[in-house]
Amino acid sequence: MSPLEERIGYKFRNPLLLAEALTHPSVAHETQRKHFDNQRLEFLGDAVLQLVITEKLYGHFEEKPEGDLTKLRSRLVSRDTLKEYAAAIDLGKYLMMGRGEEASGGRERISTLADAFEALVGAIYLDSDLKTARKFILDQARDELADIAEEPVDINPKGDLQELLQAISPLSPVYETVSERGPEHDKTFVVRAVWEGKELSRGTGKSKKQAETAAAEEALRLKRWESGAEQATDSKKKNPKGAGRSRPAQTG
Repeated sequence: MSPLEERIGYKFRNPLLLAEALTHPSVAHETQRKHFDNQRLEFLGDAVLQLVITEKLYGHFEEKPEGDLTKLRSRLVSRDTLKEYAAAIDLGKYLMMGRGEEASGGRERISTLADAFEALVGAIYLDSDLKTARKFILDQARDELADIAEEPVDINPKGDLQELLQAISPLSPVYETVSERGPEHDKTFVVRAVWEGKELSRGTGKSKKQAETAAAEEALRLKRWESGAEQATDSKKKNPKGAGRSRPAQTG
């Protein structure tokens, strides 16, 4: 059994499916040779993931309307959330990718980890059945499912912050762990929210997720991204088009 199989508690009957799920497209690009990658499994895994989460929400929240269920599902299968599922099993460590992709931070990239998690779901489904894939998905989403059972649908600071910032720029906010303090069973995390290279806020919590949520709430309160826009507007007002240009010297 490989280290990743031990980590997720599942042994593949067909190891090639696991290898395919862990292979980033950059391997073929870098070698300039035809090579399988995890994109097809990602496509399949996305569908399985959507079905399992939809089924779970439909059965658990019997009185919620379609719109609320859609919002809840979006939270559970968003790129950021899938990245958290992947990080929890150290999936990035096991990926096979080109040297250039790795050097540019590919093992920590949100899209790469989210895609790899979906591919892993697809591989487990093909190697076993829907029941086994469902168990794997719900095990990984256990904390998120518990959180949404306690929180109203409209309380989603990370989603709200991302929506606001992506209306300005295609870049999403990134959450970076600043520190971890305390014993293993009682840690305190400090996380900062960064967007376009600028720190928007910091948050503290008993888990990384709680700290990220706190950082998002603080960022929404401070709205530091607006100061950059205001400075740019003020600069344009002070230096309107043509202002400050030297006039040609008059002769005669």
